[in-house]
Amino acid sequence: MVLMNNIRIKRFNKNQITQEELAKQVDVSRQTIQAIESGKFNPSTKLALLLAKFFECRVEEIFYLKMEEK
Repeated sequence: MVLMNNIRIKRFNKNQITQEELAKQVDVSRQTIQAIESGKFNPSTKLALLLAKFFECRVEEIFYLKMEEK
């Protein structure tokens, strides 16, 4: 299974905020946000909760598992 996310969509729906603006809100680097969005980095539980709080939603609305095709 692969961890997927909707951060890019959530950013667009929240006044089209940039990766930089989101990073400042959750106290990480823009590169961290970019890496999460591209699936190259899995966030800590704390960061996932901070993102959910910022977007005013549940963690499951941002992150989900997808079965890998074999």
